[in-house]
Amino acid sequence: MANTIFYLILGIIVVDFIFERWLDYLNQRHFKPELPEELENIYERDKYKKSQQYLKANGRFTMISASFSFVLIILMLVFHGFAKLDEIVRYLTPNIYLRTLLFFAILGLGADILLMPFQVYDTFVIEEKFGFNKTTVSTFIADKLKMWMMAGIIGGGLLIFLQWAQIVGGSVFWLIALGGIGIFMIFMAMFYTSIVVPLFNKLTPLEEGQLKTAIEEMAQKAGFKLADIYVMDGSKRSTKANAYFSGLGPKKKIILYDTLIRELTPQEVVSVLAHEIGHYRKKHIYKGLVLSLIQLFILTFLLGKALVLPQFSQALGAQQVSFYMGLTAFFLLYSPVSFVLDIFMNLFSRKHEYQADAYAAQQGLGKDLVNALIKLSVTSLSNLQPHPLYLFFHYSHPTLLQRKKAIEKQST
Repeated sequence: MANTIFYLILGIIVVDFIFERWLDYLNQRHFKPELPEELENIYERDKYKKSQQYLKANGRFTMISASFSFVLIILMLVFHGFAKLDEIVRYLTPNIYLRTLLFFAILGLGADILLMPFQVYDTFVIEEKFGFNKTTVSTFIADKLKMWMMAGIIGGGLLIFLQWAQIVGGSVFWLIALGGIGIFMIFMAMFYTSIVVPLFNKLTPLEEGQLKTAIEEMAQKAGFKLADIYVMDGSKRSTKANAYFSGLGPKKKIILYDTLIRELTPQEVVSVLAHEIGHYRKKHIYKGLVLSLIQLFILTFLLGKALVLPQFSQALGAQQVSFYMGLTAFFLLYSPVSFVLDIFMNLFSRKHEYQADAYAAQQGLGKDLVNALIKLSVTSLSNLQPHPLYLFFHYSHPTLLQRKKAIEKQST
């Protein structure tokens, strides 16, 4: 059975790589060198040409970086790299919890260091060339160190919790894991902006003025309780813009990227926030949380079944069964389940985006929202006409043209 699991893992990785590259190929072939008629009132010809160059550059980069990652994982499997790492951590410590932490720390840190040249190229070459990058070398290094620290604290804590749950839980391991990780997910949804965001960005209260007044009036009209409105220094890393709500309680925080405020008029910013309020009104945040918990239920249930089988550790060449080897084999084998679940999550997400857009249009902000979406899409050089299959498998949002058509229909 161990050999069967090994070849299943190998087959899944190969099939997934081929399928993803095929989707990338279809998407690249779908690019049109001339400005399509549907985009004539959206893109200027020079800007459209630049967007095609950006998308092609990213496509080539994805092919190279994904191929490198693919070769690494194949080499680790074929030459028993996971088993050799298992031997190293067993030599370093007899403590089973420390072995788990060391195993994933070495694996994660090693993979990140090997992939760092690609991250550097993406940030300082591609994003720089097309005018998006604002990240300095010192910021890049500081971000990397902070992410390693967070991975160690949060990732390490979750790993130890899962291993403890397996040891003490036996047949109900998956229930303990589901409860613990579920509570953690809810905690992070409530306090992410207060705990994690300040490690990377500065949040400043939005100053008094036309924009703040317009936001507060719109929120009051919609019966939406605001706790605070913050501006985040997104321009510290990129010229791309965004906005989001934070929190699960009765009062929400609004986070506006400073780049969003610069790109849009106050009324267009209000329309974007009306869209976000639409998510709240339609209970999308809670529905999304429930869907995530369903995913977690499936994951922990299957993990509970897998970890009791020694063949999962043996499939990666281990001589002795261990939690970390079984967990690694499981996640390599879990990708088809994750792939199918992600399709359904994207379907729900796209449906929710249409509904949130419709809510903004019902508030009389449809035209402003269309203008905002056009500005944000064009300035970020987005692909406005992806291949339908690529969109189906990968897009959590409808395309700009799809949203524009739906909003205009709602507004008439």
